[in-house]
Amino acid sequence: MDKITQQRIAKLHPIVRAEVTEIIKQCDQALQGRAKIRITQGIRTFEEQELLYAKGRLNKEQKVTNAKAGQSIHNYGLAVDICLIIDGKEASFDTKKDWDGDKIADWYECVKIFAKNGWDWGGNWLKFKDLPHFERRFLPTEKSLVKTSWRNLIKMKRDQYGYVIF
Repeated sequence: MDKITQQRIAKLHPIVRAEVTEIIKQCDQALQGRAKIRITQGIRTFEEQELLYAKGRLNKEQKVTNAKAGQSIHNYGLAVDICLIIDGKEASFDTKKDWDGDKIADWYECVKIFAKNGWDWGGNWLKFKDLPHFERRFLPTEKSLVKTSWRNLIKMKRDQYGYVIF
């Protein structure tokens, strides 16, 4: 796992850090070829979210999100975006390439690993497909299974570091 990915994991909500670390390790083990996984985005501030939301609305750029500040699971440190790093240097968002030659697209090997670990993939969304995006929709806590919708998360209390308290 590269340093950039490690730094981004360290800023995620503490409840998912170990899990994401393990998922990245599983992905890197599955990708036996030239590709390795990198987290390109983890936690995102409300201000960063507003800037992304403005793209394609206040200028001629393509829209990149339908989520306003507080409406993205990234705002709570419970989502990641990924890319594949090829040969240690080139970032790829190619969902079809099979760099390890096992007849399964490397991207989809990662999609399956995230799903196996309880993460939802933005590529399954009906209205706004977000292929690099994965989020933890349900979290097992001591008391129950918590749905991590932004409508629930925005109302929850936060700790001294700004993370939602489960």
